[in-house]
Amino acid sequence: MPLEYDIHAEHIARGVAAAQTEDAIVYLDTHPVNTPRVINPAELLLSSFAACVLKNVERYAKILPFSFQRAAIHVHGIRQDAPPRMIRVTYELTVWTEEPPHRVELLHRNIRKFGTIYNTVAAACEVEGSIRALPPEDGSR
Repeated sequence: MPLEYDIHAEHIARGVAAAQTEDAIVYLDTHPVNTPRVINPAELLLSSFAACVLKNVERYAKILPFSFQRAAIHVHGIRQDAPPRMIRVTYELTVWTEEPPHRVELLHRNIRKFGTIYNTVAAACEVEGSIRALPPEDGSR
């Protein structure tokens, strides 16, 4: 059964809109020239991609199981002007873990295979990324 999502977005001031779902609100840049105080649509897309990857780190930590202390991701997007669209997304996912390399790669494989936003973006443009494992910062799992 498919999941369904609803948001409401509204222009609230010159160059600013707000998108809301349930109790969460995100402010959006709607000005023709980027406004640094709010997130623009391209950054929102990349943020959704990042959230998908991090959500799946948590999801597969329980399913596999996979022990990690924390996770962080850097996402970079390249947009072309004509026609306007994202043409490439690259990322580096870092996990602080004591898991062996083959388990880190298993986590990455599951993220690439089952991430909803990951696969949606990958269907629209080139996606390339890597995963890096670092030891936990305090020596604990």
